[in-house]
Amino acid sequence: FANSGAVTESEKTVRASSAEHLKRLLQEDHRYIFTLIQKFRVERGQVYPKLSDRSDIIVITDEAHRSQYDIFAQNMRNALPKAAFIGFTGTPLMVGEEKTRQVFGDYISIYNFKQAIDDEATVPLYYENRAAPLKLVNPRFNEDIYRIIEDAELDEDQEKKLERELSQDYYLITRDDRLEDVAKDIVKHFVNRGFLGKGMVVSIDKATAVRMYDKVKKHWSAYQEELRSQARKESGARQKELEKRIQFMRETDMAVVISQSQNEVDEFHKKGLDILPHRKRMVKEDLDQKFKDARDPFRLVFVCSMWITGFDAPSCSTIYLDKPMRNHTLMQTIARANRVFGQKVNGLIVDYGDVFKDLKKALAIYGTDAGGGIKEGDTPIKDKEAQIEQLKQAVEQAAAFCLEKGIDPSRIQSAQGFEKVKLLDDAVEAVLVSGESKRRYLALAIGLNKLYKAILPDVRANEFSAQRALFVVIAEKILSLTPKPDISEVIGAIESLLDESIEAEGYTVDFEDDLRIVDISKIDFDKLKDIFRRNRKNTVTESLVSAIESRLSQMVNLNRTRIDYLDKFQKMIDEYNSGACDKDAFFENLMKFIKDLNDEDKRGMKEGLSDEELAIFDLLTKPKIKLDQKELQKVKEVARDLLKRLKEEKLVLDWRKRMQSRALVKLSIEDALDQLPRAYTKELYQQKCEVVYNHIFESYYGSGQSIYALAA
Repeated sequence: FANSGAVTESEKTVRASSAEHLKRLLQEDHRYIFTLIQKFRVERGQVYPKLSDRSDIIVITDEAHRSQYDIFAQNMRNALPKAAFIGFTGTPLMVGEEKTRQVFGDYISIYNFKQAIDDEATVPLYYENRAAPLKLVNPRFNEDIYRIIEDAELDEDQEKKLERELSQDYYLITRDDRLEDVAKDIVKHFVNRGFLGKGMVVSIDKATAVRMYDKVKKHWSAYQEELRSQARKESGARQKELEKRIQFMRETDMAVVISQSQNEVDEFHKKGLDILPHRKRMVKEDLDQKFKDARDPFRLVFVCSMWITGFDAPSCSTIYLDKPMRNHTLMQTIARANRVFGQKVNGLIVDYGDVFKDLKKALAIYGTDAGGGIKEGDTPIKDKEAQIEQLKQAVEQAAAFCLEKGIDPSRIQSAQGFEKVKLLDDAVEAVLVSGESKRRYLALAIGLNKLYKAILPDVRANEFSAQRALFVVIAEKILSLTPKPDISEVIGAIESLLDESIEAEGYTVDFEDDLRIVDISKIDFDKLKDIFRRNRKNTVTESLVSAIESRLSQMVNLNRTRIDYLDKFQKMIDEYNSGACDKDAFFENLMKFIKDLNDEDKRGMKEGLSDEELAIFDLLTKPKIKLDQKELQKVKEVARDLLKRLKEEKLVLDWRKRMQSRALVKLSIEDALDQLPRAYTKELYQQKCEVVYNHIFESYYGSGQSIYALAA
């Protein structure tokens, strides 16, 4: 509210610090007031007083459930009897939460899970029941037990009550041999996933969270040694894959995050656990930010109640559930994995406690009978079987596309050696028949690859590994034609598609003829013409276009006056796409254009100017100004002297952030340009001062940092 400019008063003025402060605020005249509902409290037996009869008060409630139907909610309505109430909640239809509508009225706006996924605001969630494969015996809990567990952060007395009430059931879920099996499974599952996002292990209570951490650490070391032993026996692609997993394990950090309680050291000690090293990390380190930082090696966290609601770490992709949960708490917990991040296709909920029986009951109310406009099938989470089916469909779509283009996937898969390389090159040529064909294929292949990695380590992925490898290699060969692959045309950023598992399938991205152009200034035009004539027109053209785009982008970035070349290049492409010229003519135009670019690239050397000096010189002389040779020489001197002075004296660290530094740079430019020939009128002089200043501001960051330093 403050950042949007809606709140103009200080936070201290409008945020209630106590129950009494809230009463004062509600009787004063403030446009906005912020408070927790718990501050609407009175002594037991008292009735909350009416504080305002105004009918223009609007109460906006976030997380509108539970506490909004209880005594605090009644007190709020007693205080503001004529106010209007609007509630926001992500779980209005959960079993036991239907009262949201009774309290707040009908829906104003609905944004359901399917809409969020369709809008790419969240990723879909899938769940995998691991209780059955591990033959885990899990207890069934009654309403009272659920109520105890759902009391979020339990204090010592509540935890003891939990153990007492659960009795035999608590023993079943925290039994040592059961936890050993779960920990061992977590290690293998976490390490062998395709998308290696962060993970969260949710246990029934604090002690079990610490115990699970200890067991996972033990099995982590054992599995790491097992992989090392396997790697020593392997070679080639399989060995690389194992070494990659070992490195991931070696770098990974894990920690326990639980709330602090009185006498916790003694309480944990009685259970044979040491909380001190964990508490030390929680106090001294910013574990919250570390886990949110995708680059930080803190990848696996052990919790029981903290972080399972209201905590966002987009790179978290896997939730390991080993805690009885239901309704609102369960929905909030699984949502920790549905945030959008990079190549993350979905979130995965791995269920050891068989809690999804309860989720299915809760989700039953999401049907149309609920009146919320949520249709059957729009539930936030689906069985992993649905994801397997998605992958199957993606493979079928990619295969159908290939057949449509005259590519026979099965023939390529069965081919060997040079024949396979030729068939792959033929496939690339067929895909590159048009820009739309290329975009469509890359979208199919990249989507398929993401789905494949998302279902790992499920053994059912093996069924699709050979086809996936083929489609990915064709895509990688297409992308390799670009010196620095820019696939922004494909939705989402993506790393290299290739991995060791594809290499193991016997594929390579090498072409029969080397068509990857890294430097257009070193093109062998005769060789390229020969390859073009040998029925590789689409591939050669794609390689040329990609190389030109890459080089032209760099050239324009260093010298904005070269924008004309960019316009000319785009016009050539538009004419080709519209059918105004055929592929042979387009090829010849590209060859000529490359020669022009190479000449432009060498122009600075001919003028006796560096790239930086040439950029300023061009800004001062373009559009073309009528100057004789002596005057042109003078402009070069001005460009050299200005750049030298700025770099030596004015372009200091963070100069762009300080008004005085910016003013000094501007003054230096004005002084230097005052030495320009008389052909520069007062109006033209002022214009050039502005243009050059903008160039310096955009290109030089200070302390030797600039676009030219980065390009060097």
